[in-house]
Amino acid sequence: MAGFGIAAEWLSPARRVITVEGEVDLFAAPELKELLAGAIADGVREIVVDLMQATFVDSSSLGVLIAAHSELQAGGGMLSVACDVPAVVKALSTTGLDGLFAVLGTREAALAALPDAA
Repeated sequence: MAGFGIAAEWLSPARRVITVEGEVDLFAAPELKELLAGAIADGVREIVVDLMQATFVDSSSLGVLIAAHSELQAGGGMLSVACDVPAVVKALSTTGLDGLFAVLGTREAALAALPDAA
């Protein structure tokens, strides 16, 4: 899909970073959802969603993040987001999601916000 890329990095059996690039919209959200759900099904309890290279997020992708956060939290896990892209940070703050899970300006800060269950 043009304008969108996604990759997963395994840091440990319980910790994963999912990096998203480009526009995360209605067409890209299912792929993000599948990768997050697969990680959770594999027993991952700490996930950083790295949106440092995202240019846009819509309500469907925000819904995917909410669902992943809820599922992780129910299992004692945690989701954090790395993002310093003004338009994306604004979408997260306008919707109040920055109060639901940590939204930090670097990948390192987002990783540091997670408890060490690894």
